[in-house]
Amino acid sequence: MSERNSSNRRVAGSYAMSLVSIMLVLFLLGVFAIFMMHARKLSNHIKENLGFEIVMNSDVKEANILRLQKELDAMPAVKSTEYITKEEAISRLSEDLGEDFLEWLGNEANPLLPSIDVRFHAAYANTDSIAVIESQLLENTDVKEVYYQKSLIDLINNNIRKIATLLMIVSLILLFIAIALIRNTIRLSIYAKRFLVRSMQLVGATESFIRRPFLKSGVSQGFFGGLLADLFLVGILYWISKRVPDLMLIQDMTVIVAILLGVIVLGVILAWFSTRAALDKFLKADLDKLYN
Repeated sequence: MSERNSSNRRVAGSYAMSLVSIMLVLFLLGVFAIFMMHARKLSNHIKENLGFEIVMNSDVKEANILRLQKELDAMPAVKSTEYITKEEAISRLSEDLGEDFLEWLGNEANPLLPSIDVRFHAAYANTDSIAVIESQLLENTDVKEVYYQKSLIDLINNNIRKIATLLMIVSLILLFIAIALIRNTIRLSIYAKRFLVRSMQLVGATESFIRRPFLKSGVSQGFFGGLLADLFLVGILYWISKRVPDLMLIQDMTVIVAILLGVIVLGVILAWFSTRAALDKFLKADLDKLYN
């Protein structure tokens, strides 16, 4: 009876250690996936807030400006537009300067021109796409000029491209490490039961019959390991949201839910394949190798 209890404790301890190991690996993958999501959302947020200003001629009718704004809103590249009147422009300038700009002018007329501020979707916030739109706008006789910082847009896009490449390389390395760690963890767990596998073979059990309980145990480890990892991830996200409320502005709950589900699915898939690979090795091993 004591031997059975001792054996049960060893099995439970082996299962728990394997479960914790899988959970930690999946947790690290989940943290990195969420970090990548925030990095992508932040880069999109920056690109979608780059300045693009269409300066209109002074004598243009407001109806023409509103018509142009409506045409811009209909473009798939445009996220939002804002029409700024001459009066609004002088008000903003005075606010930025901290004093009434009109007092400087005396009897002079307001020299500022009406304009339309445009914000593009992230996919179109690059100099190539903007240059095409710029050339179309300059064909309009009501448009005086189009202003945006080409060098800044190029700099931001180049830096984002470099960061994305680096994150992709790191993610592939982490995935390779995760696969190796989970595989070795499960392999060690099955190694402790190698003589049980041989005993089942000696009494005539088929390979599918032997695999069934091991695969079931492996899948449950992957599932519960992923579930525990998700609980820790949700806890960390909640803690960060309380400390950095502005982070909620760039969070995408749909992506976060997909990551949490992906962690569980990845845990199950890796555990199943790792268990199958490790078990097949011992099923086909010679008796002498079981002692090595």
